[in-house]
Amino acid sequence: MLLVLTAAFLHAIWNLLSKKAMGKTPFIWLMYVASNIVYLPVLLFQKNIGAAIFSMPLLWLALCSAMLHLAYYIVLQKGYRSADLSVVYPLARGSGPLFSSIAAILFLHEPLRLTATIGLLLIIAGVMLITGLSFKRENNLKIITGITYGVLTGFFIALYTFNDTIAIKRYALPPLVLTLATNLFAAVLLLPFIMHEKAALKREITQHKWIIIAIAILSPAAYILVLQALKYAPLTVVAPARETSILVGVFMGSKVLNEADGKKRLLASLLILGGIVSLSLG
Repeated sequence: MLLVLTAAFLHAIWNLLSKKAMGKTPFIWLMYVASNIVYLPVLLFQKNIGAAIFSMPLLWLALCSAMLHLAYYIVLQKGYRSADLSVVYPLARGSGPLFSSIAAILFLHEPLRLTATIGLLLIIAGVMLITGLSFKRENNLKIITGITYGVLTGFFIALYTFNDTIAIKRYALPPLVLTLATNLFAAVLLLPFIMHEKAALKREITQHKWIIIAIAILSPAAYILVLQALKYAPLTVVAPARETSILVGVFMGSKVLNEADGKKRLLASLLILGGIVSLSLG
């Protein structure tokens, strides 16, 4: 739980930075490249102490994870360019556990107890409250857009979480190695799309270099902590518990970015948090 809660705090911070940048494909590619550069010394240290850093399961699972993470980042950034942080972020993080938990129950044969069922229902209630449409038509369109991108982001969160859980639990792949391999594959896959974006790359470096470096550090760190936690607890606990970042994200959206409906969205986040606690008890 300590690993997951620390990861949740780091995750909310880098999403706030990402919302401020509202970057496109060149921004995402630079983030992947920077993260590999930043964490390369740690990878070399692991190699020196005898840790395995290559295997066929790593190759295929990291490639799958890279494709899913790319879809996640692209949809998330599109959502941040189109709607509020306090709508997209809690929906993405709240719907992710629903998909993850269902997948874990169906395919990993993890048990579904009464408290877990209550938790899932509370998360659904929180998601419904946070997406409550206002009477202003222009607000409706913006919120519907936030709902679409938020839930779609949550779907990709569930997919890469499920993929990486298999990598950690069934193949005992080191979390750091899996994360860096995923980032490396993602950077390579994006390369054809940014080769002719030199002006955009230069602009992103000029305007957002410190945000890129911060996300390059915080995003892998948060996810490595989550993957490490999967060694000690089942997915039906880890995946929901990491979503405590929802409260931090909604608070930041309301106070830092001055987004509307802060109280309602915070109340919805508390329902989601109650669902997370119930899931953890289950």
